Amino acid sequence: METVTLNNGVKMPKAGFGVFQVKDQEECTRSVLDAIDAGYRLIDTAQSYGNEEAVGKAIAQTSVPREELFLTTKVWISNYGYEKAKQSVLDSLEKMGLDYIDLVLLHQPFKDYYGAYRALEDLYKEGKIRAIGVSNFYPDRLVDLCLDAEIVPAVNQIEVNVFHQQIEAQKWNEKYGVQVEA
Repeated sequence: METVTLNNGVKMPKAGFGVFQVKDQEECTRSVLDAIDAGYRLIDTAQSYGNEEAVGKAIAQTSVPREELFLTTKVWISNYGYEKAKQSVLDSLEKMGLDYIDLVLLHQPFKDYYGAYRALEDLYKEGKIRAIGVSNFYPDRLVDLCLDAEIVPAVNQIEVNVFHQQIEAQKWNEKYGVQVEA
């Protein structure tokens, strides 16, 4: 599988399988296992999806070694603020039965996302997270965070497609060394 190298040296697969709206736990586990069998190595979930446990179950059941998989989750806005964000990531680790998460994103730029981002920075330094980033951050919020953060986000997961190319957003992400993930 082709990869892209993030600003901290971590290699992230270019194609991934997302489990948004897969609420049924058994269906989610089966879908993730099928995706892994089909060759996907990046699995994307989020706290708000309610299926981190099912993703973890699939990771535990697959014969693909953990180090060959790239797991992403996102901190939901109700868990923002330093303490809540840090605890929520530790909870996500426990739900998925993992020692580390490859990429943790802040899901939206609302509430105390500065405190939440500082928690991600600390968890990154502790080795609980291999890369940190954001999701749904428009250029003004991204630049503001980059100027305030100790660790520049590695990824900004935004909607990008042929009908919504986000040329301006891509310019700002590139300027700060933030990988756009569609």
